[in-house]
Amino acid sequence: MATERIETISVTPATWDEDSPAPSDLQLAIRDLLRRPPALFGFLSVIFVIVWALVPEWFAPMDPYTQNLDITLKPPGYVNEAGFTYWAGTDELGRDLLSRIIWGSRISLIVGFVAVLLSGAIGITLGLVAGYYGGIVDTIISRIIDIALSVPFILLAMSIIAILGPSLQNVILAMAVRTWVVYARPIRGAVLSAKEYEYIVGAKATGCRTPRILIRHLLPNVMSTAIVIATLYLGRMIIIEASLSFLGVGVPPPTPAWGGMLADGRSYLDTAWWIAVFPGLALMLLVLGINLLGDWIRDALDPRMKRLAD
Repeated sequence: MATERIETISVTPATWDEDSPAPSDLQLAIRDLLRRPPALFGFLSVIFVIVWALVPEWFAPMDPYTQNLDITLKPPGYVNEAGFTYWAGTDELGRDLLSRIIWGSRISLIVGFVAVLLSGAIGITLGLVAGYYGGIVDTIISRIIDIALSVPFILLAMSIIAILGPSLQNVILAMAVRTWVVYARPIRGAVLSAKEYEYIVGAKATGCRTPRILIRHLLPNVMSTAIVIATLYLGRMIIIEASLSFLGVGVPPPTPAWGGMLADGRSYLDTAWWIAVFPGLALMLLVLGINLLGDWIRDALDPRMKRLAD
């Protein structure tokens, strides 16, 4: 008869320091960010471009508007007689391309952030009102959303800018007029379910005013959804601004804008490729970084994504 040998393994319990505070949500989010190289790359890319946009005079080696027809279409690395190096070359008017790219980041980020904030404010407000009141109010707002979605965005934006004239403010307005619908529908759906929560029903029963219910109780429930949408659409807003500038209905020249630089460089692709390639790379890296960062923010704010990750 075989004898069974039972070995006893002593396990020392892990010590827990009761005095040490539990990590906060921000600390957990930072740890998760550091463990995800794509999200970290996106975060660093966005921060780098934001610093560019805030203080472009610290990084731009020259004035982006200064023209010198004696050095037009010089390749990257060109050194003039004074010993100054044009690291990204010059454009068709002899302007330093690197300086214009750095200053152009300000236009892209201003348009992107302001358009997202403005369209988000409109969409969140209408989504809250439609979801909370329901009935005829919900029907009217839903039909307005359907009409807005049926109009091609580029056509609507070009029409607005053609009527009001090309300017930074009109570009932002044209983008916000159409993109608020991407917030309104998800917010409306979230409010339809959130307004049935017990504490919302209790607030109504105690005579709480409607504005207080919307702002104090319902808005915090939908802010995570709104933040995720805003992050994912920020890159799209920058692409749309570049598209409008490329078509000639965006920010008017000589203001440096990445889309305008791409439009200027398309005529010189065979002789001066750097005029279009470098602004295009800057635009691509910024939008890629925003999208990677947006994926991380979505996972951090959505409890369902957290459970899937675990």
